[in-house]
Amino acid sequence: MDKKVNILLAEDDKNLGTILKSYLGAKGFDATLCENGKVALDTFKKGDFDFAILDVMMPVMDGFTLAKEIRKLDKKIPLLFLTAKTMQEDIIQGFEAGGDDYLTKPFSMEELLLRIQAIIRRVEQSGHSHKDPIYKFGNYVFDYDYQTLKIGKKENKLTSKEAELLKLLCNNLNEVLDRTAALNKIWGDDSYFNARSMDVYITKLRKYLKDDPKVELLNVHSIGFKLIAPEN
Repeated sequence: MDKKVNILLAEDDKNLGTILKSYLGAKGFDATLCENGKVALDTFKKGDFDFAILDVMMPVMDGFTLAKEIRKLDKKIPLLFLTAKTMQEDIIQGFEAGGDDYLTKPFSMEELLLRIQAIIRRVEQSGHSHKDPIYKFGNYVFDYDYQTLKIGKKENKLTSKEAELLKLLCNNLNEVLDRTAALNKIWGDDSYFNARSMDVYITKLRKYLKDDPKVELLNVHSIGFKLIAPEN
């Protein structure tokens, strides 16, 4: 991103929030601090933000709910969760809410910065890549650049990760997509939690693809996934 990155920071811990805002400012970001999810949502609606950092446990509106509301307004903005929760179900819930990454408290400022930079780099690379073809399979039309999946008059707007994963599946149409290769390409590594995250996105894609009975997205046990469909 050429312009200064504008970050929405939702954190109800005043001390931590102030420290994060000051640190991000020192690293060249513009950060707007909000003390709860409701204020953050109202601020997001009025502002022009490039990135959002959301604490999970907040009064009035929690971070998961806030993420879902933000995703209704903007499918592409990167979302990073800050959470004291380490339960597997909570982390999966964060990805289901549309999160791109999570950071468990306590964390170092350096790790936060590295994760922000990695997500922004991924967004930039996606935005500056050569124009991809429009994929047609079964009754679906998938435009990777615009992140849309259409069937008839119905259109689903995909998140960046949904689009990246569907692109890999389309590039391997009627062949097996290796699970580890997909994790390394999209998530950067094949850790357990990233693998669970990918399972969540596979489930989402299956819902989008349910309107054409000729199209199937299969699990290939211990290997990966296979998108089966007539090629157009």
